[in-house]
Amino acid sequence: MSEKNGAGRRGLLRAAAVGATGAAVLATPSVSRAQTVTLRFQSTWPQRDIFHEFAQDYVERVNRMAGGRLRVELLAAGAVVGAFQVLDAVHAGTLDGGHGVVAYWYGKNKAFSLFGTAPPWFGDANQMLGWFYHGGGEALYRELLQDVLKVNVVGFLSGPMPTQPFGWFKQPIERVDQIRGLKYRTVGLAAELMAEMGAAVVSLPGGEIVPALERGVIDGAEFNNPSSDRVLGFPDVAKAYMIQSYHQRVESFEMLFNKTKYESLPVEIQAIIRHGAEAASADMSWKLQDRYSKDLLEMTQRQGVQARPLPRPVLEAQLAAWNKVIERLENDNSNPNNGPFFKKVCDSQREWCRRVGNFFLRYEASQVAAYNHFFAAR
Repeated sequence: MSEKNGAGRRGLLRAAAVGATGAAVLATPSVSRAQTVTLRFQSTWPQRDIFHEFAQDYVERVNRMAGGRLRVELLAAGAVVGAFQVLDAVHAGTLDGGHGVVAYWYGKNKAFSLFGTAPPWFGDANQMLGWFYHGGGEALYRELLQDVLKVNVVGFLSGPMPTQPFGWFKQPIERVDQIRGLKYRTVGLAAELMAEMGAAVVSLPGGEIVPALERGVIDGAEFNNPSSDRVLGFPDVAKAYMIQSYHQRVESFEMLFNKTKYESLPVEIQAIIRHGAEAASADMSWKLQDRYSKDLLEMTQRQGVQARPLPRPVLEAQLAAWNKVIERLENDNSNPNNGPFFKKVCDSQREWCRRVGNFFLRYEASQVAAYNHFFAAR
């Protein structure tokens, strides 16, 4: 082989090697070397509450999916601000985000509670989340945050909650007249409902309820579920646990983020934050089946708690009171952002619930009949 031909062949080999290397570079996904972004994210729940655990589950999902580009740091209620101050802190940038429920911002605009403790025209909380993400609810929620209240916040709903118990009392609630004058803890639209029924309503964060009940500051209280209620200590101060109620038929969690901070993140990280809420929503709905059922049995079988369904006359009185509350708030014309916007959201929900509720009532077989067939004592 001549030197000229050898040199030519070596040149071709070098060119081929360079080409192969270039192809390999093109085929390898680019990996960001950007510095990790840390977000301070405070829940509105005490450290020991299962709700804080649900917040942790969400944070862990986001952090794992972000692959080192984002680290959400979870703090418990009170670490930076009180539970009812989280929205303001996220708006101001004191916190980058927060985990709570929409009803906690009820004092800013009563329509907030329609995205949380809505009227019981929803069959369950999963139907409410369906309305939020596929029935126009999310657009209305953004309108409330950014156009009505003008807060620098974005948010996502997540985690359908089962019907909440009417709550804890020293004596069972057996008649409608027992509610009149009752000093009772609840939040959101349920506060309007109970006031309509004659109760004296007090709104307290989760960690303050049991001490108030123990000292007699309040006569009765609801929080949310058997697992939270048990760890917060309700069975230690009351034994009458009234379940099945229309005061808070549906609710879900809310993940809040400072809008400026959120929009400064790469679009794929924004997607992880949003879709992480969806993943956490599914997992929470599965986990609570295990935990809530176990804790209800623990309380009733080992702690002397008597779980009783709310009597039908009280349920009917709740529904009648809901009619009055909705009518009053839809016709509140003291501010253009009150009644008209409240009615706008209610109209959207009613349209969804009339169609979707009808579908499930027509399609679903009776769970009661099947359960009794397989598990009722014979």
